[in-house]
Amino acid sequence: MNVPFGERLAQAVKRTGTCAVVGLDPHLSMLPEGLRADFTGKSGEAYREGAAQAVLAFNRMVIDTLAGVVPAVKPQFAFYEELGWRGWQVLEETCRLCREADLVVIADAKRGDISSTAAAYARAIVDPAGPIAADSVTLNPWMGADTLAPFVQAVDEHGAGVFVLVRTTNPGSAFLQQHGTPAGAQVVAEAVDEAGRATVGPSGLSSIGAVMGANSPADAQALRARMPSAWFLVPGVGAQGGDPRDALAGARSDGLGCVVNSSRGVLYPGGGQADADPQAAIRGRVHAHAERFALR
Repeated sequence: MNVPFGERLAQAVKRTGTCAVVGLDPHLSMLPEGLRADFTGKSGEAYREGAAQAVLAFNRMVIDTLAGVVPAVKPQFAFYEELGWRGWQVLEETCRLCREADLVVIADAKRGDISSTAAAYARAIVDPAGPIAADSVTLNPWMGADTLAPFVQAVDEHGAGVFVLVRTTNPGSAFLQQHGTPAGAQVVAEAVDEAGRATVGPSGLSSIGAVMGANSPADAQALRARMPSAWFLVPGVGAQGGDPRDALAGARSDGLGCVVNSSRGVLYPGGGQADADPQAAIRGRVHAHAERFALR
C-alpha cells in the first residue's frame, strides 16, 4: 500500500530539514529576459507555443535548484491553463520532473465541485494513473462538504492528500469564512478534522490538510485546536508580505505541521531583468527561503 501523503510530507520535511515550499508560478512577464525572447512580439498560437517552451525551460532550471533543498513544490494551475493544451502539457512534464527530483507535488488547482465532476478532477490530478499524478491538491469547499468526498476517496485509494481552503487572508475572505456563529472557517475546519482522523499516521499528521494564510496568526492558532492533526499549507510570505513568524503560528513544537510557500519572492523578485545569472540567483533565494523555515 502507498505511504499516506501526510507521512510522505513529514518524511520529506525531515529529510530536507525545512518546511519551505516553492510555488512554480510562471508569470510570463517576469521570466528571465533570455526566455521571454521565445514569445515576445508573437500572438495567438505562436505566442502560446513560445511561452510554453519558455516556461518548461524555466521550470527545469528551477527544479534543478530545488532538488534536495526543499521538500515540496506547488505549481499553480492557472499559469499553465492560460497557455491552452500546450500549457497543460508543460504542467504534466513539470510534475514528472518534480517526481524524478523526489519533490512532493502540491497541485494548486483549487477545485470544488460535486459528484462525477469532482471525481473526474480527482482522476485528472491525484490518481497515479492520471496525467498529473500529483501527491496532493488544493480544494475549495465552499459549495459544501460533499465536494470533498471524491477526493477523500482518492486519499483512501491512492495515498493522496488534499489541502482544503479554510482560512485565507485575501481581502474578501471574511464574506464566508468569518460569517455566522460559529464562523464558516470553524465549520470547515471541523469537517477537515473529521475527514482526516482515519488518515493520521505515525507522525501524528493526517493526509487531509488546510490552507491557512500567513497573515492571520491568531486564527491559525485557534483553528489548530480544531484541526490538531492537519497539515497547514501556508501561502502569503515573500512577495505577499506575510511575516515568517506569523506563518508558523500553527506549527507544532517540533516544527512539523506547516509547510510555507513562496513563489514570486523566490523565483523573480527583480522581475527577471536584474539577474545576470538567473539560476544562480534563484539558487541563492531558494537556500535563503529554506533556511528561514528550517526545523529548529
